[in-house]
Amino acid sequence: MNIFLTLEHATHVSWVIWSSLFVGLLLVVTGLLVRSRLAAAGGGIIPDEGLSLRNLCELVVEFLSGLAQQTMGENWRKYFPLMGTIVLFILISNLIGLIPGIGGATSNANTTWGWAVISFITFQYVGIKEHGWSYINHYLGPSLFEMEIGGKKLHMRVLAPLYAPIELIGHLARIFTLAIRLLANMFADHTVVGVWLLLVPVVVPAIFMGLGVLVAVLQAYVFTLLSMIYIGLALEEAH
Repeated sequence: MNIFLTLEHATHVSWVIWSSLFVGLLLVVTGLLVRSRLAAAGGGIIPDEGLSLRNLCELVVEFLSGLAQQTMGENWRKYFPLMGTIVLFILISNLIGLIPGIGGATSNANTTWGWAVISFITFQYVGIKEHGWSYINHYLGPSLFEMEIGGKKLHMRVLAPLYAPIELIGHLARIFTLAIRLLANMFADHTVVGVWLLLVPVVVPAIFMGLGVLVAVLQAYVFTLLSMIYIGLALEEAH
């Protein structure tokens, strides 16, 4: 039986909460281990020899930082910590869902919708923070011409009544696409692995677990990449 379901029956706290707490604990423990290594003599300066967990983590961080710089521009450092948190949480949740007897939080709608809403609020906040309330121009369509009123040039967005509802629906749809894509893929993946474990307990499930690892990494990457792209779009000036 899923150990988190067992905890749910014992404590009357949802299994997805226990699963999320477990992932959070793993992240905290990993962070403390990394900090202790960096505090040691030569920590953070002398790389490990051969293939190690530290070298692997550095490769991942370097890849993600390059991706963040490409998608979010020169301000990428401000928002990279949140993107790193998202990709690590989703990746670990995806992977632990492949372990028999342990449920992954991302196969539950509460988690995927939660992260999708966080992503949505983040890029809206970023847009308002960087551009002020002129960020609303992102919803009003292109500026067709300019008029000078009182010594100030005003962008005339005459198609705003048409563009506003379309853009609003499009932005809200990002929540649905982020949440449903992650939920559907991970729920299906974990279900397939579980079914094959029941039908053929040896060999065959290993094949699907291998594919599951690929799906877990890919879905964490896609979710984070889209979040970065949305932040990048929010950072751009409306034309």
